[in-house]
Amino acid sequence: MEFIPLYYKEKLDVINRWGDVGVVSLWSPWKVVKKRFAEVPVDLNPETSRIAVFGTLYGDGLPELLRNLLYNPQLRYLVLCGVDLGRSRDSVLGFFHRGLEWTTCLGASVQQIIGTLQKIDGAIQPEMFHDHLTVVDLGTPGASDALEKIGQFFAHLPPQESVDRERQTIPLSSLVLTRYPSEPRSHTILAHTPMEAWKELIFRLTRFGHRVHLGGSKERIELQTVKIIIQNPLEETADVLKEHGFSLEEFLAYQKSMLSPDHPADQEYGYGNRLRNYFGDPSSNRDTLNRAIAMLRDNAESRHVYIALWDTRRDFLAINKGHPCLVSLFFRKFEGNLTLTAVFRTHNALRAWPENVYGLMAIQRYVCRGIAHDPGAITVFSHSISIDPQGDGLERAKAICQFRNQEWEGDERFNPDPHGEFLISVDEVAGVILVDHRFEGQHLHRYTGDTAQALERMLVADLAVSDVAHALYLGRELARAEARLKKSNRIKA
Repeated sequence: MEFIPLYYKEKLDVINRWGDVGVVSLWSPWKVVKKRFAEVPVDLNPETSRIAVFGTLYGDGLPELLRNLLYNPQLRYLVLCGVDLGRSRDSVLGFFHRGLEWTTCLGASVQQIIGTLQKIDGAIQPEMFHDHLTVVDLGTPGASDALEKIGQFFAHLPPQESVDRERQTIPLSSLVLTRYPSEPRSHTILAHTPMEAWKELIFRLTRFGHRVHLGGSKERIELQTVKIIIQNPLEETADVLKEHGFSLEEFLAYQKSMLSPDHPADQEYGYGNRLRNYFGDPSSNRDTLNRAIAMLRDNAESRHVYIALWDTRRDFLAINKGHPCLVSLFFRKFEGNLTLTAVFRTHNALRAWPENVYGLMAIQRYVCRGIAHDPGAITVFSHSISIDPQGDGLERAKAICQFRNQEWEGDERFNPDPHGEFLISVDEVAGVILVDHRFEGQHLHRYTGDTAQALERMLVADLAVSDVAHALYLGRELARAEARLKKSNRIKA
């Protein structure tokens, strides 16, 4: 039977298409391993060699390797010989010797190789090879006994047998995802307006949120410790809010309630009440917002203007219904404006988050007026933020994501990287690429290197780039500069 690869044909070195040995060089280049085999010497004649093919395995190619083996049942021996930098050897040996077990990945049930973290689809099982494939580990090609091991293996290889098995074709399967991979506690969003931030938040939750069960039939799609910075926290027009499914009139009413010291008659708590008439001695001023104004008037650079809305005695130690989601506010003058940082214990992203932000805008504006300062950015931390997928919640979230993606595709605005921009040039005389780091027209630093990779490492080490789109663009420009430099060097040579 002729060796016919289904996958990675262009990356394989086929020796004898009718051979019965496949050699996996793992992370070693197959040319290096092939050279060591020739030193033994091992027969590498395309007409007579027992070796059908040499190929690498860097880790993620195991599903394709297994499918190539099933489609070529004439391969009776799988030889491992190579350096392993990514546990490829253990994955192969584990699959054939230890088998698979069930686990979860990205919210879906999958199988993994026992004793490893290597996930693999269960369409191919180790038992499918047990009666016709022998796996042999010959170690690394540079080992002192490598030539002896290779020679001994081929010296004791039984005569090649005829093949009576049929080829098997099993398509590659895709994981049925409930989410895409990310660190669920690392999401930071920088946006100009509340609605821009909200759409990005819904996208992050829909794409990266973890499905969690809260007991009973309650389910949420959740991220933790999400940080959102709104650079221009101003009310949007009624038309803009209506387009996003919200009412300016309702938001304005909510803002009014956020500043009211009265305890809502039909609620367990009220933010305005907690801020302005809940804590402290009833005989003295209990208004924390006015206290914040007084503190900032007294010392505009104060770092003590921190207000907690959480009452540990009532909200934690006692058994009560209704607990505030907004738990703290921090006012700080920064670069001439008054910034506000708010922390929420938990809130619903689809409905509550935009309303909460508009309430924060009213609070910030109230304090700003009291100290005659302009408002700066609002930063919102959400310990637990989620979407309720039940009902039409998930479908609404997907529709918002589609709307957001359409805006992204048609958006031609220049969004500068907060870390600055770069001017790339080539000094053909010196034989280097120059990368000038600039910010708002000012020169900050010059990086020099003779390859794009060298400059990339410098930029990464300095955290010089913060925006993904900017990083991709910068990579393209560095590659062009390197190509130009190489062309110049060839001309000079």
